[in-house]
Amino acid sequence: MIGNRLREERERLGLTQPVFAELAGAKKRTLIDWEKDVSSPTAVQLAQLAAAGADVLYILTGQRSRAQPAHDAAEQVLLDSYRRCSSQARQNLIQTAALLAAGLPGRAGGGGEQVNTASGAVQILGSKNRVSNKRT
Repeated sequence: MIGNRLREERERLGLTQPVFAELAGAKKRTLIDWEKDVSSPTAVQLAQLAAAGADVLYILTGQRSRAQPAHDAAEQVLLDSYRRCSSQARQNLIQTAALLAAGLPGRAGGGGEQVNTASGAVQILGSKNRVSNKRT
């Protein structure tokens, strides 16, 4: 029972057995045993899977959590990495993300979109996506 739901969550997150096992702090062989209902993950391992975006309530009970994360596994990795960054690195990432977003269809164009950060502002100017980095 738990094994099938564990596999479903792994597949929902788009993760391979080795990656999912590593997120739980286990070996691939151990995960295979979990998915076959030979054994079960510990509470600590389930907590680690929850931190990676798995719906542990569903794994244990078959009922979906109401508070499903709005992001997939790749986004979770990005969020976890961001949270481990220094303050300066976070500011740099925010500025870089703003620049990348400006190149996406429907995001930049006419009027000058501006994204404020703690260290200043990144402003997208005009239809040619020229970028000005202003310090405040």
